Parts: sequence; structure tokens; C-alpha cells
Amino acid sequence: MAYRIFETQQFQKDLRALDSSLRDRLGEKLRVYVYPSIAQTPRYGPNVKRLRTYEPPTWRYRVGDWRFFYTIDDTKKIVFMLAAEPRDRAYR
Repeated sequence: MAYRIFETQQFQKDLRALDSSLRDRLGEKLRVYVYPSIAQTPRYGPNVKRLRTYEPPTWRYRVGDWRFFYTIDDTKKIVFMLAAEPRDRAYR
């Protein structure tokens, strides 16, 4: 069974803060590549990495200069998209 994707309010706010052309491009990447990949195997993939010092356990998905952060709830089979940040601000 595939995981469901849930976008938190902070994640949606991060996307809304982008200019429209970038928001459209990233939205397309999320729908076509990121969400299908995470729904099938949220912990593995060429652009997925677990962040070591984050608690609760957090993963990031890389798309170009952008990082999408998420947590996984295995009991409910849900991936919570937490934040979307450009690389230069993502790890501060």
C-alpha cells in the first residue's frame, strides 16, 4: 500500500511565498516526480536523504536548488511534507 501525502500549513505557506513561475515549476515537479516517488518508497531514492540530527526523524527530497523536508508516519501510512526551502537557507 502506498503512502498518502499530507502538506502541512507551513509547507503550503513556503510554496505560496514563491513567485508564480517558480511556484508553477516546483508544483509540477512535486506532482510528477516527488509525490509518486515518496508515496512508493519514502525512505529511499536518488534524491532522498535522512537528516541525522533532526528529531523526530526527518528526510529531505532534493530538486535542483530546492529541498523538501518531510516526516513519515508508518502506522497511518502518511508522509507529512513539512517545509520547502532553497538550499542556501535549508540547513540553518
